[in-house]
Amino acid sequence: MTIFSQIKDYFVQAYLELRKVSWPSRQEIFSHTIMVLVSIVITMLVILMVDLGLSKFVQLLF
Repeated sequence: MTIFSQIKDYFVQAYLELRKVSWPSRQEIFSHTIMVLVSIVITMLVILMVDLGLSKFVQLLF
């Protein structure tokens, strides 16, 4: 096999594998995006509260 036929075979196989992928629907993408954004906001708020609490604690110590 020449290098060019190997490269061609690679791309053919990659294309065939991509056709087997079960791609999510637009609704699934939207709902998962909302879940990720809500999780980020909740995590951000928890970190903010811990940071504020620890900073008040350190101020009380000094």
